[in-house]
Amino acid sequence: MIRWASLFGLIGAALLTGILVYEGIGPVTAALETAGVGLIWASLFHVVPMVVMAIAWRVLFVAGPAPSLLQMTYSVWLRESVNGLLPVARIGGEVVSYRVLTRMGYRPTPVAASLISDITLTLVSQFLFTVAGLVLLLLRIDDTAVVWRVIFGLLAFLPMVAGLFAIQRMGIVNMGARLVGALFGDRWADLVGNAARLDRVLRLVYRRPGRVLSSIGWQLIGWTVGTGEIYLALQFMGHPVDLYDAVLLESLAQAISSAAFVVPGAVGVQEGGFILLGAMLGLDPGTALAVAIARRIRDAIIFLPGLIVWQIAEAHKLVTRRQPAE
Repeated sequence: MIRWASLFGLIGAALLTGILVYEGIGPVTAALETAGVGLIWASLFHVVPMVVMAIAWRVLFVAGPAPSLLQMTYSVWLRESVNGLLPVARIGGEVVSYRVLTRMGYRPTPVAASLISDITLTLVSQFLFTVAGLVLLLLRIDDTAVVWRVIFGLLAFLPMVAGLFAIQRMGIVNMGARLVGALFGDRWADLVGNAARLDRVLRLVYRRPGRVLSSIGWQLIGWTVGTGEIYLALQFMGHPVDLYDAVLLESLAQAISSAAFVVPGAVGVQEGGFILLGAMLGLDPGTALAVAIARRIRDAIIFLPGLIVWQIAEAHKLVTRRQPAE
């Protein structure tokens, strides 16, 4: 996995270098210099959608006490930091957030169930947000054939999501654990018992449609509020856009970045996507590329400290574990 991630990372870096050489660094530098310290404020705005996403996740705790909003936001911060900067195919952050919450004293099964359902519902909310962006794009351009093909392609994604819901309600975790137990004997009995408990809590989550819909609603709010980063960055660069165009750009840029999950940080792919989408909105390539680089500045300001905090916490736990008992 590390080898493949390294390979795709090199390909992405080469793509980014090629884009910078082709478009020229001058216009990008000029846009970034115009924005100046404003890019810091645009980056810090990301805290707002992180809090909203923490609320969406917290709603899904149905068995036992839920972590506080501060604890959930902290977990979301570390989760996004790991997924955004490390070659973990956007799942390593979920493992980190699980470890963080269980170390805080919350029971593993409710944490795991809330996390699995949160990931599943995120697929739904991002799908809806992407479709919203495509609909806005339809209202913006004349040649709509390509957009309609993309929308129909996305509709094929719906049965996959429905199937994911179905197998979770059927108890797929317990089925898998029982199969392992049957193949490898009684030493996996604990695994089977834990899987059964996890399936029960997962089914309990999905039996609360009010909570499920509430979580999806909060996630959609989070995706939409995240548009503020692009809106502010372009304002500070001297290329203001209305919220309509900012939502369009954010929704499709998020979809492109998610589709490029095999490339660490979507390096190169994200920048190419911003240039393509920016052209549809009348942004020159230099400005569009500057907005993409502003995202990298956000990563350095928000996510890099998250990685450092996570590593310090892991190191402290390791040292504590190795200390001899007094």
